[in-house]
Amino acid sequence: MRRILVTGGAGFIGSALVRHILSSTEDQVLVLDKLSYAGNLASLALVADNPRFAFIKVDICDRAAVDEAIAAFQPQLIMHLAAESHVDRSIDGPLAFVETNIVGTCMMLEAARHYWSSLSEKEKSAFLFHHISTDEVFGDLENDTDFFTETTPYAPSSPYSATKASSDHLVRAWHRTYGLPVIVTNCSNNYGPYHFPEKLIPLMIINALAGKPLPVYGDGGQIRDWLYVEDHARALYQVVTQGKAGETYNIGGHNERCNREVVETLCALLEELAPEKPAGVNHYRDLIIRVADRPGHDRRYAIDAGKIERELGWRPDETFESGMRKTVSWFINNPVWWQSILDGSYRGERLGLAL
Repeated sequence: MRRILVTGGAGFIGSALVRHILSSTEDQVLVLDKLSYAGNLASLALVADNPRFAFIKVDICDRAAVDEAIAAFQPQLIMHLAAESHVDRSIDGPLAFVETNIVGTCMMLEAARHYWSSLSEKEKSAFLFHHISTDEVFGDLENDTDFFTETTPYAPSSPYSATKASSDHLVRAWHRTYGLPVIVTNCSNNYGPYHFPEKLIPLMIINALAGKPLPVYGDGGQIRDWLYVEDHARALYQVVTQGKAGETYNIGGHNERCNREVVETLCALLEELAPEKPAGVNHYRDLIIRVADRPGHDRRYAIDAGKIERELGWRPDETFESGMRKTVSWFINNPVWWQSILDGSYRGERLGLAL
């Protein structure tokens, strides 16, 4: 039984990771999350009563609070997912991304180093700090045959990806300078249940169900490698328990699709799974509109996930088709979760649960 501290565990990927750990292992989990707009305790409702689960409302920039939580829980593994992650928001307000992604990561590293240095040699050998990052730090791929590898040079394009690149560098510096045992993973675009409605796939599903426009940036030709979030959660646990300190692992879904194709796939699935459409809608695809492209929009991301397959034996279970079907079905069948976000009521509910 391991003690695993997860930052950002009430977010999209973090909550999937927590649900996976508690349903598939005997490990204990402590979640630290400040419950910003994208954090939602309802995403942890399935594990809330598990005796191996605990939650503390903490801002990772609050070093004293983080130190206190770590000292009380004494984790063997720290999985750091807390981050601001929406590119559009980073363009509108970059300072929040600098604060959380750079300063917050630095605070977590120092808290982890302080704790790790106090451990016995045996305990030190079992400790690991796992930093979860993104493929957006690599920037844009120039042609259709290139892939991001663990040694691809960094070339971030947005304030979001620049702050994540900075946090990656900090993690590696703490390993090189102080000897802190760390692992970094860089993942492709996630999707699946409990995905915050501002992101492409949940936004398209929810808008379509309401008969609202489906806005697609530019020509919709931007290509991403889509990774089902539960496959990602499984990979993260495999990396933190089987991976080698000091290493980096890329995690991808082997599912390259352009944004236009993603939206068209969603529309086709909705025709099948939600055939009773809103008034005035004949076909869901008729709701698709083009809007001005995002500034600095990267054209193509694609992950080479060969290393994690060769060294740890991980591959995604879900294809693009199976994962998208599960995702659309989940959003159709769980309107209470996303409606509470749209009307803002989840904010009051979560504050009550956190106190």
